[in-house]
Amino acid sequence: MSDKKKLTLLVLAAGMGSRYGGIKQIDGFGPSGETIMDYSLFDAIRSGFTKVVFIVREEIKDTVKEIFLPRLKGKIEAEFVVQSLDKMVPDEYKNNERTKPWGTAHAVLCAKDTINEPFAVINADDFYGRGAFESVARFFAGDTQGAHAMVGYTLKNVLSENGSVSRGCGEQDANGYLKSVVERTVIVKEGDKIISKEKDGDLELSPETPTSMNFWGFHPSVFPMTQTMFEEFLKENATNPKAEFFIPIIGNKMIQKGLGKVKIIGGGDIWFGVTYKEDKDEVSGKIKELVAKGEYPSNLWA
Repeated sequence: MSDKKKLTLLVLAAGMGSRYGGIKQIDGFGPSGETIMDYSLFDAIRSGFTKVVFIVREEIKDTVKEIFLPRLKGKIEAEFVVQSLDKMVPDEYKNNERTKPWGTAHAVLCAKDTINEPFAVINADDFYGRGAFESVARFFAGDTQGAHAMVGYTLKNVLSENGSVSRGCGEQDANGYLKSVVERTVIVKEGDKIISKEKDGDLELSPETPTSMNFWGFHPSVFPMTQTMFEEFLKENATNPKAEFFIPIIGNKMIQKGLGKVKIIGGGDIWFGVTYKEDKDEVSGKIKELVAKGEYPSNLWA
């Protein structure tokens, strides 16, 4: 198969799940015990993706392999990459006070030696729906003119009733290209308002803000520029044990430096995810509704 026909799904499954209180990447939510990842993999396969790369922590790597390799055999190529604390980090920037890796953009960078074709990036614990995968596949099947992509969601539709969430809030130009995206790490609903808790005080956000749910589409040209950006980020943040290198940083710097464009594309019609343990019943219920409508079989891999 030519590279033009290849399309990879990069699944970010190395998160610690500290607010969830468990390993939510491999927790069962579907009627036959399916994880949220299972639904993303099912949708990716039927949308034409040819390979999946799992970004995992070392301590869950074998478990993830045991769960997913039998399910995916004969359906899609699968590889596993460990996101460790110091992977891709030059010695001079290593920080002994740091307890976890450097965030979602660092996770993407960890996959640079395994991906040579266009790819989509998703969170393992978010349910995106078939339309998002088909949208990215269509984008890369056409003439993208070198542009990357972000599946756009509407902020009011991607909040949690059970606590604060972190979201990449975007701004687009008249042609539907991303102008900027800001990672706001504490967004809450207060009455009928959506508030971002900032260092300088509360910031009210528009409910219609185009939002990143970490479903991006990239050409492999993103890897060398991301490595450069990461080293620049480390120079400024190496002494901060909580600093994180988020995917929106890639999008922003790419746009600011004229290194590429990011098209905001459709497909973000459905989303739900688990941040807190209290989210589990709601997510399981929504999956059951989709199964009842016939959008998914009751046993994905039977």
